This record gives sequence, structure tokens and C-alpha cells, in this order.
Amino acid sequence: MAAQQRRHRRWPTYVAVGITASTALVPGPGPALSAGVGEAARTPVPTATVTGEPPVLPASPAPSAPLPAYGAYLDYSPRGVALMGRLSRWLGGADLRVGRTYLPGDRWSNIEGAPRFLDYWSAWRRERADRILVLNVPMLERNEEDVSDAEVRELLGRGAAGAFDAHYRRLAERLVELRVPDTVLVLGWEMNGTTYSHRCGPDPQAWKTYWNRIVTTMRSVAGQKFRFDFAPSRGRDAIPWTECYPGDDTVDIIGMDAYDQPQGMSFDEQVSEPYGLQKHVDFAREHGKPVSYPEWGLFRNGDNAEYMRRMLAWIDQHKPLYNTLTDYCPHGVWRCGRNPRAAEVYRSELFDRTEPGPMPVPSPVPLPQHTPVPLPRPECSPLDLGDWAEYWLGRRFCIRFDWGSRVR
Repeated sequence: MAAQQRRHRRWPTYVAVGITASTALVPGPGPALSAGVGEAARTPVPTATVTGEPPVLPASPAPSAPLPAYGAYLDYSPRGVALMGRLSRWLGGADLRVGRTYLPGDRWSNIEGAPRFLDYWSAWRRERADRILVLNVPMLERNEEDVSDAEVRELLGRGAAGAFDAHYRRLAERLVELRVPDTVLVLGWEMNGTTYSHRCGPDPQAWKTYWNRIVTTMRSVAGQKFRFDFAPSRGRDAIPWTECYPGDDTVDIIGMDAYDQPQGMSFDEQVSEPYGLQKHVDFAREHGKPVSYPEWGLFRNGDNAEYMRRMLAWIDQHKPLYNTLTDYCPHGVWRCGRNPRAAEVYRSELFDRTEPGPMPVPSPVPLPQHTPVPLPRPECSPLDLGDWAEYWLGRRFCIRFDWGSRVR
């Protein structure tokens, strides 16, 4: 893609301390967020007049197809777990079944799963059988540093030869120990760009061999049920992403990170461009794989309500296994007040969207309809404290913190 983004994350330093994972971090159901929500259940239903003939009831509609699983990237830390509940309430109790976080790619110990925030995300996943935990996994350490093509080529060759197998075996064991053996692993994401050390361009053949070796190593761990998601960025970027595809045997899902960029590109062009959205779904169909959108959101074209409307329609049409909006500025809609028009579209489309349950018994008398009233967006003050202080203060006093996400 011509105008590729660069997104750096400031990862905390992890100290070995005795912290017990607790599902108490996940906020429980909150009060109703909009006028009229829930009132229908309390409104008495008038009794139809008896005329000697049974009333004619409307036919029950056919059950709906399951809705695509969705969520948002809110924060990699335990704070992201708490924010999932708040986003759901903003969406009228919508069913957010997908949680996504990243492993830091600074050093091998973190890629092995050392960060303690995995405890909290795994606890969130275990609360419901239908939830999906998505974990972005780097393929090399120093992943967001400016590593030269020559060094990347050398590291990919070493990985292809098995030099880093032990790190991924340990990660697989850690996830099985946490009882999340069915985690979706977005391995080596956006490999067709120039952003990360785990990029494919310097040596595509070594990259594919290395990917296959990582997958084979992790699948060898007893108890695992991992699904591996191959997720390039939309468009050609530095190399056509099809040249990096490692093969059907080691890929379970074909994903795509699809932001609204470059500047001036319409949604129709994003669909039809070489290696764009249409190529993505066609390629997945040819290989018999489901699609996903691990990262998507606004970007170079600002508060683009048309992009938001069209992307949500695209997702509904093609029914990915999951999708997660990136929700921080400039990409987001809930935590980014600079995108009010796109936020209105996102909220109106997904408000109160849940998985279909048992169909209610129809009533001959229609109940009154209530239109949810949007709440004002909370204005919070940016502070810079330690990770844990920010997390607890944010939960208790609605203080929003800038955790160091920077757009490259």
C-alpha cells in the first residue's frame, strides 16, 4: 500500500511478581445507557378483546443466521479487558465476543508469553465458551526496531533452520497452561510491508519456511487447538502478499489488516485495487479458508462515515470468522472524539447487536417502540502514571490515559 502506517507501541517492563489472575477485573453489567432501553419488558401488554374467534397471530420469522463475531482492540494490558465491558455498554449491550491483544516483540522472553497480562485475557476468554481470544505473535525479537534488510534476511534464514523453535514451543506450552489452547494466533502480521522485523520482503522463501516451522513446532505441544491467521496489510505494499503465503497446511484463516488509506482512495478502490479487499476474499475462497479482519479502522481520510458504513456492510456480506476494530486515535470511534460522524455510523449499526436467541412468542398487540438516545461521549483527562495506577484510576474515576501508542 502506498501510504503504509507505522504504529509503535510502548511496552512496559515486566517484573516477576505474584499476581493472581482474577475475573473481578472484568466489569459486570452496568446501568442502562440510553433512555427507553428495557422499558418494553416492563410495559403491560393490553389484553385483546374476546370475540369468540381466536386472534390471528403473525407468523414467526425464521431464525437469523449467526452474526459475525466482533470486538475491538482497546489496549494490550488488563485495562483492555475492563474496557471491553465499557464498549459493550456504549453499544447498548452488544455482544463483544472477540478480544485481541499483542505480545511485545522487543525480546524473546516476551514472545514466549512472559507478560502477565495474558493471565487476564485468558480469564476473560474462559468465562464464555463462545468467546475468541486473538493474539498477535511476532516472528522475531526487536520487531519494531529499524533492522536492516540484510539482518532480517539472516534472521529469517536462522529461523527457517530451527534456531528459534524453543521460543515458540514455550509460548504454546504457556497458552495451554493458561487453558486457552484454541487461541487464534496472528503470526507475523503485515508481513508484506516494511514496518516490522518479521517482514517477508527480504527473503520470501525463508519467511515461508520459517512460518511453517513455527506452526509445526506449536502444533506439536500436547493439548493445543491453535488456529493460525495469515494477515497481510491491504494492497500490494512492499511485496505482493500472495508471494508470502506459506501454504494451506499451516494456515487456518486468511486475514487482512484494512485501514482507510491512502489519502483520497475511495472504498470502491480499496475493494478493486491489486491485492485489495476483493482479492483477499477471492484468494481465501480459492484456498477453502475463512477470512478475518484482525485490524481495521479509520486513518488517512479522517472522520470518514462512508468508509465506516461500507466496511461494516462488507463485513456483513463476507462474514469473516472475526473482526476487530482498532479503537484509538486516529483509527477509532469510541475513544477518539475526532471521528464523531464515523462513530455515529458504527454505534447505530452495532447498537444492541447480539447473537440471536430463542424467538419470543408473538403478541397480537404491537409493543411501543423506543429509539435509544445517544449518550454524550465521556471527556477524560490525560495523565501519565504507571500501568497499574492508570488501570485502577481509570476504572474508578473514568480517567483516560495515553498509554504511549504512537502512529509511525
